[in-house]
Order: sequence, then C-alpha cells, then structure tokens
Amino acid sequence: MLRYALLRLLGAIPTLLLVIVLAFLMVHAAPGGPFDDERVLPTDVAANIQAAYHLDESLPQQFFRYMSGLLRGDLGPSYRYRDYSVSELIGRGFPISLQLGALAMALALIVGVSAGTLAALRQNKLPDRIVMFFAMTGISIPVFVIAPVLVLLFAVKLHWLPAGWSGVTGPAKFILPVITLALPQIAYIARLTRASMIDILGRDFIRTARAQGLGTATIIRVHALKPAMLPVLSYMGPAIAAIVTGSVVVEEVFGIPGLGQFFVRGAGNRDYTLVLGIVIFYATLIVSLNLVVDVLYGALDPRVRRR
Repeated sequence: MLRYALLRLLGAIPTLLLVIVLAFLMVHAAPGGPFDDERVLPTDVAANIQAAYHLDESLPQQFFRYMSGLLRGDLGPSYRYRDYSVSELIGRGFPISLQLGALAMALALIVGVSAGTLAALRQNKLPDRIVMFFAMTGISIPVFVIAPVLVLLFAVKLHWLPAGWSGVTGPAKFILPVITLALPQIAYIARLTRASMIDILGRDFIRTARAQGLGTATIIRVHALKPAMLPVLSYMGPAIAAIVTGSVVVEEVFGIPGLGQFFVRGAGNRDYTLVLGIVIFYATLIVSLNLVVDVLYGALDPRVRRR
C-alpha cells in the first residue's frame, strides 16, 4: 500500500510542475502589466518600480526567480494589495472557501447517494424517473445560471434568504451559496450511485443475502453500499475540482470574501503573483485530494493496487 501511495505521489509532481509553467506563461502573456492603470509616472519612477518587483528582467529570469521563492514556500508579494503577501491573502480567504466547499460536498454526498439509492430501488418507476429528471436538469444548468436564479427566487421574490454576505450574520448566509455549488454535484453523484447500485443489487451475494431473509435496509447498509460507492469515490477528485472552480463564480455573485474574489480581482488588476499563487495553491490542493482519493480507492479495492 505504501509503494502504491508513493508511486501516485511521484506521478503528481510532473503535473504540478506543468501547471506552474503553464500558469506562469499565460499570466505573463496577458496584455498590460500590474501598474498600467496607475496615473502616468515619470520614466525614472516607473523604472524603479519595475526593478523593485524584478519586472525588468527577462521572462526566464523571472520564472527561475519565482521558482526559487516557491521552493522556499514564498509566493511573493501582491502587486495590488499593498503591504500584503500572497500567502497572507490566501490565508485570509481560504478558510471561508474551504468552509463553503466542505458544506457543498457534504450536502452533495448525502443527497446524491440517498437519491441514487432510492432511484435504484425503484428502478423504472416514478421515484426513479423523478430523480433522473432532476439529475439531468442539474447537470445541464451551469453554476453561473443557478446562482442568479436562486437569488431572484428566494431572496428577491420570497425574501426567505439573504442575497449576499454583506451585513449578514448566522448560518442563513451559507444556504444559497452551498446549494448553488452542490446542485450539479448532487446530480452527478445521484446518477453514479443509481447505476452502481443497480449493478450491485443484481449480484449473486445480494441474492444470497435476500435468501437468508435479510431486509432491504440491512442489505443496502451492510452489503451493497460499500462496493456501490467505489465509482462515487473515484468521482470525488473531479467533483472537488468542479466545486473549487465553481466557487470562484459563486463567491463573486454572493459577495463572499473568499479566494474566488481575490482571484477575480487579481486577474482584473493583472496582479501576477496573486493569480499565480491562487492557481498553484488550488492545483496543489486538487492534486493532493486526488491522491487521497486514489489511495482510498486502492484501500477499498485491492485489485487497483495489484494492477
């Protein structure tokens, strides 16, 4: 098992390096610079600013300087948030984004697995058709459409929930953002659970359990749920990536002071180091969580380790 985990870890390192290189090149390929929208500065002052941030160096020199700092855990200073480093800004925004993403993932797992199991037990009947209808709807509608619709319905029309975080205290401010992030993942997880559960319920060991007089709830809980969750577990990596990327839109729509807002504003302000730092941080997080999912999958299914 340790060898399997180490091999997966070694395979993740080139992926991270490629992400860093591509992100660095794309950020620096964007037109303009971080200080272009400032008032017109004297030539010598502008040159001093460029030299202070090493922007007067060639692109390879800037890259190797950045990598040198990155290996020491230094993501550099923010160009636009004066007196703040990128690490400090990530430290301020990530706990909020993490809380939002964790709640959305927990909701998606609970509702998705329950709905998928119900659909499998009532295959081709009305509950199954209702679950699959809502699953297809959730898959088809993107997050940037779901968020305004929920705000319009529950905040503007019905006045049940707050439309944003500004001046709001208590758990009510989490409800709309969490539901917005969770809905597409609920749809995917419900479909995966349904297909996997139908397959497992048709296996010989399930028929044997039924012949022994075990009830449906016991069969699902004790015998069927664990093997049926393997496809859901393998989907957790892409699901986390989808929630991370979706949170950028959701945080901007609901005015949530998380990493999404820092990323959007950093991209608009051409804050190279902030955008790079957030991209690298998210890439490391996603690769790490995918690694955890792979190891868990290997622990649950020994055939994966043998291959």
